[in-house]
Amino acid sequence: MRYVLTSRAHLIDSPPTFNSDYGYKSWEAYSNLSYFTRTLPPVHQDCPTPMGVAGKKELPDVKMVAEKLLLRRKFIPDPQRTSLMFAFFAQHFTHQFFKTDMKKGPAFTRAKNHGVDLSHIYGEELERQRKLRLFKDGKLKFQVLDGEVYPPTVSDVQVDMHYPPHVPESHRFAVGHEAFGLVPGLMMYATIWLREHNRVCDVLKQEHPDWDDERLFQTSRLILIGETIKIVIEDYVQHLSGYYFKLKFDPQLLFSERFQYQNRISSEFNTLYHWHPLMPDDFHVQDEVYSYKQFLFNTSILTHYGVNNLVESFTNQIAGRVAGGRNVAPAVLMVAMKSIENSRLMRYQSLNAYRKRFNMKPYASFEDLTGEKEMAAELEEMYGDVDAVELYTGLLVEKPRTNAIFGETMVEMGAPYSLKGLMGNPICSPEYWKPSTFGGKVGFDIVNTASLQRLVCNNVKGPCPVALVKNST
Repeated sequence: MRYVLTSRAHLIDSPPTFNSDYGYKSWEAYSNLSYFTRTLPPVHQDCPTPMGVAGKKELPDVKMVAEKLLLRRKFIPDPQRTSLMFAFFAQHFTHQFFKTDMKKGPAFTRAKNHGVDLSHIYGEELERQRKLRLFKDGKLKFQVLDGEVYPPTVSDVQVDMHYPPHVPESHRFAVGHEAFGLVPGLMMYATIWLREHNRVCDVLKQEHPDWDDERLFQTSRLILIGETIKIVIEDYVQHLSGYYFKLKFDPQLLFSERFQYQNRISSEFNTLYHWHPLMPDDFHVQDEVYSYKQFLFNTSILTHYGVNNLVESFTNQIAGRVAGGRNVAPAVLMVAMKSIENSRLMRYQSLNAYRKRFNMKPYASFEDLTGEKEMAAELEEMYGDVDAVELYTGLLVEKPRTNAIFGETMVEMGAPYSLKGLMGNPICSPEYWKPSTFGGKVGFDIVNTASLQRLVCNNVKGPCPVALVKNST
């Protein structure tokens, strides 16, 4: 495991080196946290083609690329049997550090921290956090509906949330991230983590009856950060990797290594994480089937069915395969198109340039990239040279690994970003990684025994549903 962590993490520059405006080392590129960092510098504006020297003078029309190569013809289920429980976890988890600043442009982030800080649970700004806090026993505000704990409403706490006008006030739940009212899967995870925070507060208060509200809150947050990292490495990354080797979250493995406990999110990581092919054609909850129109901004699905039933339903529904092309649902095709447009604005280098950067052999031909002839021929007509294929297009049309959700490039690029970001968290440092940080043995044990299944079971009433990132039936 030490080898896995060091070999992956050392592929990521730390301190960061470039951003979209500085293709050379500069103090600005290092110090300005409002930028995403860059793994490779932008293609120079004086180059003869958009990808440097290879390919045509102009890149193909974005709409044509999306419709010919990315748009779903028929739903292709993931052969690794990834569940919607995984898909919504991915979306919920990553929105704490993928926060593109839409006003400034795709090179910029609104995130104050470049890593796992649970700002999607507690709020990015201190003002928002304070509105969400109960200021009693360290807890977050909540409401009880039919005997179950749910987030408070916007009218109760007065924080900004993105809801369309038709959503009634009673269903406008308020949580750390303003966009989590979008789909019931996001609000389900927000509810589970709210319950977990308040549960951990109860555990700590019993252990430390003399602690005040502030210490209970702050220590609970550290515990939940630890739980998150453990779940992500041992449940989530484990599944994605396809490794038979069992991954283990143990920060002490790096204490004797050269390792920096800091992280910067790169724009390439933000781009490659647009896994919209995961999304199905519709959503199955118990015996009901919901279209996108019925599912979006419908928080009543959460309160009607309850967390137990949503966990069961999302574990049972298989997500789509990400690699292999032609599996983006029509409802989210515009997001894929925006990813390509933003990549062009930031002048990303080609897929093959990133393969070289991450120690992979560049693809020699279009058929080598796709593993078939039809899409290869269309790619050749669009791009002219395999060294001119764009990063995001290439990641989605790349041939999948055998019976896998992703192709080689997605895994070999994604894993270093992910593991460096997780293990670079301050709680993994020798100064923090000790029982006293987490309120003693009891809190440290919560971190060290965390799993997705345990998280769910600790926060639902009655029989615990099976909660898996992979559908096992």
